[in-house]
Amino acid sequence: MREIVLDTETTGLDPEHGDRIVEIGCVELENHKPTGNNYHVYINPMRSISEEVVRVHGLTEEFLSDKPLFSEIADEFLAYIGENTPLVIHNAAFDVKFLNCELLACGKPILKNPIVDTLIIARQKFPGAKNNLDVLCERFHVDASRRTVHGALLDSELLADVYFELITKRELDLSENKKVNKNQTLKKELKNVSRETFPIREWKITIEEEEAHTEFLKKIKGALWDAV
Repeated sequence: MREIVLDTETTGLDPEHGDRIVEIGCVELENHKPTGNNYHVYINPMRSISEEVVRVHGLTEEFLSDKPLFSEIADEFLAYIGENTPLVIHNAAFDVKFLNCELLACGKPILKNPIVDTLIIARQKFPGAKNNLDVLCERFHVDASRRTVHGALLDSELLADVYFELITKRELDLSENKKVNKNQTLKKELKNVSRETFPIREWKITIEEEEAHTEFLKKIKGALWDAV
C-alpha cells in the first residue's frame, strides 16, 4: 500500500490572511516503509517573512527569491502524490488548509486524498501528554539530532519513523486488548456458573465391599472409633 508522509513550512499561521507555503517535503511509503522516492521543493512565497518565522525554519526571503512559485510546481506535486494516495500528516488540518488555498489560487482542485493525522493517533494513544514531533521522536527513540530547525523533508522523514511506531504499537495494543477481553469474558462466564448446575454424584457400595471394610476395621488396634 502506497502512502505519502507530507509536511510543509510556511510564512505564518493563516493562509486566509496572506501566509504562503515556502517548502514542501514528502516521503513515499510502501507498506509503511520508505522507498527513497521522495519529493522536496522550496517555493517563493512572493511576500515578506518575519524574523520570528525565519528562526523556526531558517528560510529567508533572500534564499527563496529565486525559487519557483507554487503555481509552477503544482502539477508535478499533484502528480507525485496521486489522487487516492493516503497522506500522512502531523496536525493535518494546518497543512491541508495551506495546500488547498495554494491550489485554489492557481486554479487547481483541492485535495481529496484520504488523510491520516498522526497527531490524532498520538492523542488517542497518549491522552493528556505532549504529542509534538520532538516529543514523539524522543518517546519512540527516533534520532532527531539533525533537527536544529524545522524542515519539511527532514520532518517528513522523522514522521515516517514515528508513524511506523505509532501504528505498530497500536496493533500490539489492540492484540493485547483482545486477550484481556477474552480473559475477562471467561472469568465472567466462570463466575456466573452456579454450584447447582453440577448434579450431586451418588456413591453406592456393594454388600461385599461393606463386609470387607468391616473386616479391615477389626484389624486396626487402638483406632479412635473404638473409644466411642
